[in-house]
Amino acid sequence: MSATNDVPEKAEAKASFDEVHQADEQDEMLQRYDLLKDLTGDQRKAINKSLVRKLDWRFLPCITMMLLMNYLDRINVSNARLAGMQKDLHMTDTQWSAGISMFYVGYIISQLPANVMLAKGNPRILLPCFMLGWSVVTLAMVLCTSSVGFILCRFFVGVMEGPFVPAVSLMTSSWYTKSESPMRMSIWHAGNIISNVISGLLAAGILTRMKNVAGLTSWQWFILIEGIVSVVVGVVSFWFIPKWPHNTGEYMFTAEESQMAQYRQLVNAGGVTEDDEGGAWDGTIMACKDPFTWLFTCLHFFVIIAQSFKDFFPSIMDTFGFDETGTYLLQAPPYIFAYMACLAVSWTSSRFRDHCWHIAGVMIVSLVGTVILIATLEQGPRYFSLFLLCAGPFIALNLHLSWETAVVQRPRVKRAALIAITNASSSVTHWFTPYFFLTNQAPRYQTGGGVIMVGCGVTVLSCLALRWWVARKNKQLEERQRETGEYNSWRFVN
Repeated sequence: MSATNDVPEKAEAKASFDEVHQADEQDEMLQRYDLLKDLTGDQRKAINKSLVRKLDWRFLPCITMMLLMNYLDRINVSNARLAGMQKDLHMTDTQWSAGISMFYVGYIISQLPANVMLAKGNPRILLPCFMLGWSVVTLAMVLCTSSVGFILCRFFVGVMEGPFVPAVSLMTSSWYTKSESPMRMSIWHAGNIISNVISGLLAAGILTRMKNVAGLTSWQWFILIEGIVSVVVGVVSFWFIPKWPHNTGEYMFTAEESQMAQYRQLVNAGGVTEDDEGGAWDGTIMACKDPFTWLFTCLHFFVIIAQSFKDFFPSIMDTFGFDETGTYLLQAPPYIFAYMACLAVSWTSSRFRDHCWHIAGVMIVSLVGTVILIATLEQGPRYFSLFLLCAGPFIALNLHLSWETAVVQRPRVKRAALIAITNASSSVTHWFTPYFFLTNQAPRYQTGGGVIMVGCGVTVLSCLALRWWVARKNKQLEERQRETGEYNSWRFVN
């Protein structure tokens, strides 16, 4: 939370407060929790530390692994294309792009109803079931013999994968505070980035060595192994996913830790609980009426346009002239750099309580990388440009998710609807961006590069618009405070 210079010194101290175990001034909120109210600050600090440790070592690694498999599926299809999947299924470029697009049709239509349902339901059951669903359909792709089968499988994989990222964003914002979320989101967002590294390494090991083993093509083995691992992760995850802070129970947290989880979020949201909400669709209506929803939708939409190279990254690498193994292996370093940069920038975002300038900065860097990529055919500069290109959109997406969940805290159903609306709307880009990276435009892919540059530029403008709206809303809060004399610690974050 942030405060401006117009707020009195005492109020500023409250507004900047985030260490809930030291919240001696939050007695009114603390009185709601009988297991915490009579404890000392040090005792609450110990409970808070234990709670965060359990989240960091159980929940966070589990969702990181689940998301890694989620994103790995999308990248693996691109590598399978290089290994002959498109040729073996007798598909044209247009049919292949249609399959990629149909994934996002299913992905989009499932997000809003599933995330609203999950906000009122049991994520401990629903998240693993989503994962098992897409894993089974992925395994079915091994049996595809035509473009029709490929397109249908990609559609149903999209239906099952669609709710996952919005659901994990929602859960992260329900368990971690505003200052904790950016770094934690960057950690589980590793599933998005590191999947690109792992996919390249797996491609080098499987696609080049398992051709015609047991009568299967190398791309069939590639998808089969991925699907089996995904099933295993989905089954194991039933033991590591909590419900919500108010109803998880003692299978994962003690009674004191459960109350601390609720208290942390109460302080984090300025005294409004996640239970202060109406029916499932009331939150959707609230989200649709909130200008923040559409500002964040615009931001997310153009970040994903700037990230449109991701599904075609193996094809871009193929234009560098390396041998097959080198093409797969050299996909990894740009994504490793992107992940390290994501951790660093997320830390500074938390430290300085800023999202706007961090997102704008990394997107300008990505724009520069795109210009280099399409302006020269020199191998060295082009490979360097991939490091810049990869870093920007992945970092921006991570900070965007943190920003929207920090700004729109309560009720949970409204937050769930906002996350799903922004994510689903941005996924519409996948219906048309695949057509900008056709093989006849290699090696420059200048149309695709131009689209990425537009995405970077409009993302920066969207950040500035959001910063202006946040300042306007905070000014309204301060004016209301001066008129009524009632202090409210809530401030929208930039």
